[in-house]
Formats: sequence, structure tokens, C-alpha cells
Amino acid sequence: MDYELITGKIVYWLREKVTAAGARGCVLGLSGGVDSAVVAALAQRAFPDDTLAVILPVQSSAEDVEDAWLVAKTLGLKCVEINLDAAYSALLAAVEKKAPAADDLAAANVKPRLRMTVLYYLAAKHNYLVTGTSNKSELVTGFFTKYGDGGVDLEPIGELVKTQVYQLARHLGIPDKIIAKVPTAGLWPGQSDEQELGFTYRQLDEYILSGTTDAAAEDKIQAAIARARHKLEMPPVCPL
Repeated sequence: MDYELITGKIVYWLREKVTAAGARGCVLGLSGGVDSAVVAALAQRAFPDDTLAVILPVQSSAEDVEDAWLVAKTLGLKCVEINLDAAYSALLAAVEKKAPAADDLAAANVKPRLRMTVLYYLAAKHNYLVTGTSNKSELVTGFFTKYGDGGVDLEPIGELVKTQVYQLARHLGIPDKIIAKVPTAGLWPGQSDEQELGFTYRQLDEYILSGTTDAAAEDKIQAAIARARHKLEMPPVCPL
């Protein structure tokens, strides 16, 4: 793939979509991972003076926060850090007091939904669009939180599979430390994307691009795609 051509297309597309919406620029969450680093670099090229990166730790590792700042400094981003630990704890405590329920995944998914709330607040303040960081591998399998990291205005790398995102990251000069990290959604300590998915990104990307992969992974991938369908559609409306 010609990654300079892809860079130009995405940058042009971002400018086109933001302008069409009557907005001024982009705001995005910076996690310390490769996807958000790539989107930040692209948004910065599209809107050098109107891209805001936001680091939003919620029980996050110190390394992830440090890595996010490494990306921000490497790219020269306008960046702020807003710690949401207290807000997260207060929200869960208030809910559990009235409607107790033991569900670790439900609690974990509150984290990206809190981040989404902050990003939309900042977007409204600055007349920016919330710019998503999901790649095609995540989108087709629903590997995102509905109305969390999936709650965005734009998905600039949504047509690139994960392995292509790595190549684009190298082209854009993203630090090697970020590219070498084990992919994780960071919902809990030690989480790994591939461990949770049950197959590797290599297998998934091969399936997306060619329609086939290792037999052991293929059934799991097809099941994940089927389960995710509702995440990629608007809520159904009852016809009358």
C-alpha cells in the first residue's frame, strides 16, 4: 500500500467532513496505543492549530499515561490530561447504592463512556468533531464499547485493518515504543486484545482481506462479526 497516498486521502477527508459539519477541528482521546497515535498524527496534519488530544486516565496504568504524553510531545500536539478516577468511582458508588449488581464488564465499560462524555463536552466547547480511533479489525468484530469509544463523529482509520495501521504508524513517525506495545483496550490490568478476542490480529486481518484464515480461528471470527452487527447499526425503530 502507498501510505503517503493514504495519509493524504485521510487528511483531505478529515478537512472535508469537519468543514461540512461547520466545525473547526478535531478532538480525540489519546490512550498511549498505536491507533490513537496514528489518528492524532493525521488530525494534526489536517488541523495543525485545531487538534486537541485528551489523555483521560481511568484506573489506567502509569505506563499508558506516559506513552500518551510521549506521543503528544513527539507530534507536537496540543494536549491536556484529565483524570477521571474520582468521577468513575463516584458514579459506580451512586449506582451500586441504589441498584447493586456484580458485573465487572459493565463496570469496565463505564470507563470509555465517561471518556466519550468528556470528549463531547470539549467538542461542544471548541466546535470540534469527536474523532474516533477504531480500526477496521475492531469495527467488524465489535471490539469497542457501544456509546464509549464507539461514540464518535468520525472514524478516519476505519477502513484500515490493524496490521495496516502499524505500517501507517511507521510512515507517520510514531515512536517505536508505541508500535511495539501489546494491543489492549485497557479496561482492566493485564488485558490483551488478542487474548480477549480469542484469535490474533494476523488471523483476523487475513480473514477480512481475503475471506479465509486458519480454520481454528475462522469460526470464532465469524461468530464475533455476527454478534457485533447491532453495534454498527442505528437503533431499530418500531414501524407503525
